[in-house]
Amino acid sequence: QVQLVESGGGLVQPGGSLRLSCAASGRIFGIYAMGWYRQAPGKQRELVAAITSGGSTNYVDSVKGRFTIFRDNAKNTVYLQMNSLKPDDTAVYYCNLDLPGREYWGQGTQVTVSS
Repeated sequence: QVQLVESGGGLVQPGGSLRLSCAASGRIFGIYAMGWYRQAPGKQRELVAAITSGGSTNYVDSVKGRFTIFRDNAKNTVYLQMNSLKPDDTAVYYCNLDLPGREYWGQGTQVTVSS
């Protein structure tokens, strides 16, 4: 069984920073693509950032220049560094792991950007 454990969410003022972590454990035998998605109530889920097994990254336009996704392959952990946070970034953030034949998801961590 594969488990993704997320941490790092919370309440932050506009302009602040947070770092999300997602640690994968279980029957994982290799390096695979991982990503961060977010969804706010009443809104569509969107892919925020993704990183491939080779380390290439992609970001949704709204976070380019502010967010950075990176990974520690030895720990099977992916991070999302979020800087210059805006109220529009408020959402539940979900970690994703793309294994052959099946995707796994974290439990979600709330990020709230508000004064």
